[in-house]
This record gives sequence, C-alpha cells and structure tokens, in this order.
Amino acid sequence: MVEDEQKIARAIKKGLEQQSFAVDIAFDGQDGFDLASTEEYDLIILDLMLPKMDGLAVCKNLRQEKVQTPILMLTAKSQVDNKVEGLNAGADDYLAKPFAFSELIARAKALSRRPQNTLDTILKIDDLKINTNTLNVQRAGKSIKLSKTEYSLLEYLVRNKDNVISKDQIINHVWDYDADILPNTVEVYIGYLRNKIDKDFKNKKPLIKTVRGFGYKITDK
Repeated sequence: MVEDEQKIARAIKKGLEQQSFAVDIAFDGQDGFDLASTEEYDLIILDLMLPKMDGLAVCKNLRQEKVQTPILMLTAKSQVDNKVEGLNAGADDYLAKPFAFSELIARAKALSRRPQNTLDTILKIDDLKINTNTLNVQRAGKSIKLSKTEYSLLEYLVRNKDNVISKDQIINHVWDYDADILPNTVEVYIGYLRNKIDKDFKNKKPLIKTVRGFGYKITDK
C-alpha cells in the first residue's frame, strides 16, 4: 500500500491484516515504485496524491516496467476526469475517499484474485472448503480453527493448487516485507497446517505434499 497519510495507512494496514492479508507500506511514490517494481505482490493499493512521485506516475512507470500486479487507486478526488486518468494510466479499479472499509476489502479481494483467474469466494480442493469472505475453513463438513498466518498460508496454497511453491514465494506472499522470518518458519507453519487439515482427518488422504528441494504443494491427486 502506497499512502502518505501515515495514520490512514496504518489503519488500513491493520484492517487488511485482520482479513489475513500481509501488508507492506510505502509513504511516498518513489518508495512505493521501488517496492512494487522489485517485489512480487498480489495487489497494489495506490493513493493518487503522493510526495516525490504521484500515483499516476507510479502507475504508468510500473506498467512500462511490465509489472502487471493489479492496482487499486485511491484518491480524495471523485471527479470523472480523475477516474479516467487513473484507469488510462493502467489502474484496474478506483475508489474515492472517503470510502467504506467493507468496500475496500471487497475490491481488494476481487482484484487480488484476478491473476489466478478465479472470482469464486469459495475455494475447494477435495473435501476441504475455504470461504474467503468469512475466512471459515472446513474439511469433511468440520470447521477448522486457524491462526491468521495459517489461514493466509492455506489460502495461498489452495489458490495455487497442484503447483509447487517455494519457501521464498510463501514468505513473500504470507509475511510482510519487514517481518523477521527464521529459515525454518515456513516448515513450522506447514507442520501446523498438516496437523489441522491432514493429521486430524486420519481417514482422509493428505493434501499437503513436500517436494524435496523445491517446496510444497497442495493437491488431491
């Protein structure tokens, strides 16, 4: 998220984290561009009015650099011209301040799912089901209680089901940029998930697989 009003930025970050997003913040356009052009993100929330480089310039420069991450542009201006300008610069969606936080969450979820070509709010693999609106997880009809990090990890794996995901990819998508992650942190959380969605269902086939030397995948094959 690129937002120069620090109080607003931290409030949005806190709300997004409660919805199991990992959030990095930049407080000016240059820092935002540097982060967004060098790190892999699922979504960029970009304010229009920024110091050092405004949101339109950030957006245009990212698209010129072939960064295709979905961009949700925020602004205090609600005139049609500003919306058209933002969309023409390469933004995917537009939200005028003030906005309802529930609307921001809905748009963020829709845009962050777009690269995986699914707008479903219910994700399924075998008899495991995730409701991405309520954050409820069930297997074989039984609710599974997960921490925020466990939920984020599981959703990321399921959105990439059958694909091998490296530890670095998991760290980049599940934890914040400045999080203090130990080398075995991913292994620890994979173990937590295995206990809850595989080992607790002894009569069901395991879904989480270790691909030695490469990473992990979730599959029902």
